[in-house]
Amino acid sequence: MATYKFISWNVNGVRAVDKKEALKWIDEHDVHLLGLQETKSMKEQIPKTIFNKQFKTMTASASAIKGRSGTALFTDIETTFECNCPTVDILDEGRINEVHFTLGDKDIAFFNVYFPNGQSKEERLVYKMEFYDRFLEHCESLKKQGKSIIVCGDVNTAHKEIDLARPKANEQTSGFLPMERQWIDKFLSFGYVDTLRHVVGDKTDLYSWWSYRANARENNVGWRIDYFYVSEDLKDYVKDAYILADIYGSDHCPIALEMEF
Repeated sequence: MATYKFISWNVNGVRAVDKKEALKWIDEHDVHLLGLQETKSMKEQIPKTIFNKQFKTMTASASAIKGRSGTALFTDIETTFECNCPTVDILDEGRINEVHFTLGDKDIAFFNVYFPNGQSKEERLVYKMEFYDRFLEHCESLKKQGKSIIVCGDVNTAHKEIDLARPKANEQTSGFLPMERQWIDKFLSFGYVDTLRHVVGDKTDLYSWWSYRANARENNVGWRIDYFYVSEDLKDYVKDAYILADIYGSDHCPIALEMEF
């Protein structure tokens, strides 16, 4: 069996991260797939200097409105299909990379997703919930075709009280609203696994995003809103899942998933 390492990171601007040389650590890790969210760049604007490692495939999506959203996926794994899911990302905001590949006996659809934030106004919260449902419907259609599913990215919702430092203070805040948390319940009920919780159980103080205000990161007053999910049939292939909280360069930190096939 071989071990595969997947990394996900909301970089909050890939060109800004490049200037800080905050992705150079990738060269020191045996990474087979890297998913970046909120790149705020078109494919041709992603710097070639962000790391030295040469991946076989790079696919990216960009928002129709320049300087917003954006995702990029790099992988050494031989892909058989690539798209940006226009039936899910219907506003063309550059939110998804979908690639297909085979590992061991599994035919996998892998998603790198920057899910919408619902905090700016009511219409965006409505859109966020609709996006969630369209994404689940798309995953389910692929499962019916025999695909196994891996999802990484910024989900923009903390699932449970243990997933943020101050749950009571944020009960009316988008990102921890009952309807958003219930959607994650719904998603998991369809046969998906939160890989970090699968590995560490109910361990607390594990966060992936911190406000830039009030020394939130230094005090670990954060939220866990970045996830790796796998379909139930891949659960036993999970070797490890963890948060790379010591890596800086964004208001998020990277997260990792290791699987054996």
